[in-house]
Amino acid sequence: MTTCYFVSDLHGNTRKYELLFAEVIRNKPSFLFIGGDLLPHIHRSVRQSGRLVPDFMRDFIIPGFKNLRRQLGCNYPEVFIIMGNDDHRVEEQAFREGESLELWKYLNREKFRFGPYMIYGYPFVPPTPFLLKDWEKYDVSRFTDPGCVPPTEGFRTVDPDYDTEYDTIEKDLKELAGDDDMEKAIFLFHSPPYQTHLDRAALDGQKIEHVPLDLHVGSIAIKRFIEARQPYVTLHGHIHESAAITGHWEQKFGRTCAFTAAHNGPELAVVRFEIDNPGDSERKLLLPRKNH
Repeated sequence: MTTCYFVSDLHGNTRKYELLFAEVIRNKPSFLFIGGDLLPHIHRSVRQSGRLVPDFMRDFIIPGFKNLRRQLGCNYPEVFIIMGNDDHRVEEQAFREGESLELWKYLNREKFRFGPYMIYGYPFVPPTPFLLKDWEKYDVSRFTDPGCVPPTEGFRTVDPDYDTEYDTIEKDLKELAGDDDMEKAIFLFHSPPYQTHLDRAALDGQKIEHVPLDLHVGSIAIKRFIEARQPYVTLHGHIHESAAITGHWEQKFGRTCAFTAAHNGPELAVVRFEIDNPGDSERKLLLPRKNH
């Protein structure tokens, strides 16, 4: 059996990273997928003030993975990583540096073949209420839900390498997947698919100008893509509370097995699945072991 681990939305929590490293050392998975929102939240005002920003990538994440590789040697997993909507894109160069050190494969609208499997990485999410827009795009049209800020507004830490007004997640997925065979395709997304167990937000009873907010905040384009193309496995994060609200961290769409590793508690959520049989899966919630 070839074991895969999947984590997401660690948000710069060093304790969760240490739990992850310990779990990987203990159980030696063959693959590790990391689904974005990995860095500490840094307020826009701090960036713009010119104050020194902690370099979490070069001071913690890269040394942490170097140490993991040193300890595991030939048992070091194949690591695939994307950024998420709370990660400032100005940090992308450090993700590329980690790739050049062969610590991981960084996938921003990119794919990588590993044996019979094709791994795709896609970090963008539909418009949110948040102002950072480095990793937000219109979904299937130039529509923005009530309470959300369009991707043409807000702020960015780097200039976009695409048309913010007309590029959509739907268009990207068509270009990324092309005519590829999806039988052994694994998609590492940050956004979950729309109106599923994986995208349910805690917005009950909330209204904008008397209009109730949609309780589901995932991507319509990703949902349609999964239903139409039926990739082998899809991995998602972004909506921390969805599994707690729905009671589900996995969902089947035809032949596709979809998982979320986002979690709204103090624990590290680790999804384990077997690459030869993704239905053989579990989600573990890890806390530090108490010293007696």
